[in-house]
Amino acid sequence: MENLLGEMIRMKEKEVRKKDLIIMVLAVIGIVAAIAGIVYAVYRFLTPEYLDDFEDDFDDDFDDGEFDDEDEVRDSIEEAENRAAERVSGIADGLKADEEVSKEDAAEAAAAEKAPADKAEAPAEA
Repeated sequence: MENLLGEMIRMKEKEVRKKDLIIMVLAVIGIVAAIAGIVYAVYRFLTPEYLDDFEDDFDDDFDDGEFDDEDEVRDSIEEAENRAAERVSGIADGLKADEEVSKEDAAEAAAAEKAPADKAEAPAEA
């Protein structure tokens, strides 16, 4: 019985050692990660930010665009609208002219149908 109790105590101690070992390994990993995070934060804080200066310069250059004045933009939009309106009115005038021509053609065709019929009746009356 003493052997059995002795073995159980040794097994418990081994399990405790394994748990302690796992806890120690995780603690070391955590400490290393924390130190790395602190070092990175200090590095970022102390490093000058050249990229911000570059972005500011780029923004300044971009503001000197082709259309600095809003009036120029409005004028170009108005010109485009006027050209579009002229094209639409030209198309509408062309459609009206086509409509008038087709009405005239229909009237001429109707007159041409009456004319041969009148001519055919005229010699018969004579």
